[in-house]
Amino acid sequence: MPDLSPAMLSPDALPHWDLSDLYDGPESAALASDLDSAARRAKDFATAHAGRLAGYDAKALTEAIAEYERIDELLGRAASYGGLLFAGNSSDSPIARASQSISERVNAIGTDLVFFTLELNRIEAPPAITRWQPFLRDLRVFRPHQLSDEIERTLHEKEVTGRAAWSRLFDETIAGLRVRIGEEELTVGDALNRLSDHDRAVREAAAHAIGAVFDYNIKLFSLITNTLIKDKEITDGWRHYPRSGSSRNRANMVEDEVVDALVSAVTEAFPRLSHRYYVLKAGWLGLDKLEHWDRNAPLPGDADRRVGWDEARARVLGAYGGFDPQLGEIAQRFFDHPWIDAPPRPGKASGAFAHPTVPSVHPYILLNYHGRTRDVMTLAHELGHGIHQSLAAEQGYLMSGTPLTLAETASVFGEMLTFRALLDAETDPARRRLMLAGKVEDMLNTVVRQIAFYRFETLLHDERRSGELLPERIGAIWRQVQTESLGPAFNFTPDYDVFWAYVPHFVHSPFYVYAYAFGDCLVNALYGVFAGGHPGFQAKYIEMLRAGGTRRHKELLAPFGLDASDPAFWRRGLDVIASFIDELESL
Repeated sequence: MPDLSPAMLSPDALPHWDLSDLYDGPESAALASDLDSAARRAKDFATAHAGRLAGYDAKALTEAIAEYERIDELLGRAASYGGLLFAGNSSDSPIARASQSISERVNAIGTDLVFFTLELNRIEAPPAITRWQPFLRDLRVFRPHQLSDEIERTLHEKEVTGRAAWSRLFDETIAGLRVRIGEEELTVGDALNRLSDHDRAVREAAAHAIGAVFDYNIKLFSLITNTLIKDKEITDGWRHYPRSGSSRNRANMVEDEVVDALVSAVTEAFPRLSHRYYVLKAGWLGLDKLEHWDRNAPLPGDADRRVGWDEARARVLGAYGGFDPQLGEIAQRFFDHPWIDAPPRPGKASGAFAHPTVPSVHPYILLNYHGRTRDVMTLAHELGHGIHQSLAAEQGYLMSGTPLTLAETASVFGEMLTFRALLDAETDPARRRLMLAGKVEDMLNTVVRQIAFYRFETLLHDERRSGELLPERIGAIWRQVQTESLGPAFNFTPDYDVFWAYVPHFVHSPFYVYAYAFGDCLVNALYGVFAGGHPGFQAKYIEMLRAGGTRRHKELLAPFGLDASDPAFWRRGLDVIASFIDELESL
């Protein structure tokens, strides 16, 4: 198939989302009405229930939780709109102002609701509250870390001028940066995309230009990072979390020991995975050493044909529909309606995400689609999230959210379905090798790179306890973990020491990143069960997604004969990556 013309990947040829299913605009009467209604109901709720929960019977407590959910969903709807509006164009001052105003209003209204979960956690709920047992079970996880109502309320109220304000500063700074490459001025996202160019000189120029821009701003990014880490350390100390990652693990409903087992398994596998693969890649590229701008370089023979949006849609829908018609039908909805925002543009959030919004509406998907094969896989990934969120919505606002460890399951499984469908259809051995190598690189980025990110965060947070870290020290820690994870095939130039600064997860979601590796290894094991002909797999899989946050990972994986607490489970997932590298070596 011939290369596409640039016009076929122009913003006009790609879908834009329409947020009017949430609200018509920042000045929407419906938005103002919902916020006013939520404010009244939150105050009435506090007046009716604060200090009284211990005396409620099952019926009264059930009704109180249901009303709390209704108010919380109203706030969630407004917050979703503000967040998506900002993600679409954070450089627009009126949009940034509107988003911040919504956030502040939602936060202020939520202050009247803070008491409820705190008070719920101090009582023993009647066993007859069956509908809300998963919600109460998850609340109990945080009981040992709960502070007094006054302190919790203060933390809630100051969120918009604390962590959220620093996060906004990061987002607006990244969105406003421009990287000069030759005669062009590019956004950070577009400049990073040049690191996948066929021309090594283009990649090198982009790498040096990105490094120069972040080096110029590194004091600001270091200040943001140091401040947020210290802020987290203080709060974690008050809450008596044993270590910096523990609060994330509690939120993910996964034990510290399970995460330790994952991190240890991946770290021990660096030599047989990333180290081995990048030695192969250096040979394919005819290089003695790889530089950091070679990590995502296309392989020789890869024509890097652009994939138009219609073809990408057909590929991904075919993979989901081929697995199960119900998943294909849910995926189709995202293309039939303006729920996807695909074109890259200045001011838009980099990367990609799927936002669940609220059960009474639907998820939205943000992409930065450049037409590369990786972008097709990203579309499959985010659609997996969207499908998962759509199925889980029936659990209601309080219980539809899935812990991050399992939230990545449907997304990575969708990528695997798409890849396998494409690989099985390919008969040309050379193309097969390129596809296999591309998949290995994606898996290494998902598993090895994310665990290296997690190691970087851990070292950073641990060392920050002894005092503020200079930019040079942060860069040295970054280089240390990149060297140990990517291996001896790489040489790292000094400009790479600042590349940590563009990763948004370190700012927005500390210790989030291991969830990607968790999901990838889990999916590798899960796909092996599917490929082995496990009876009723599709029905069990859909039921797992539909459960949302009502079940923990052990209960969800048991029907497939899998147990994430078993160290062999992680080795099983990593063996899939190793087997792909084995095949590449044999070719």
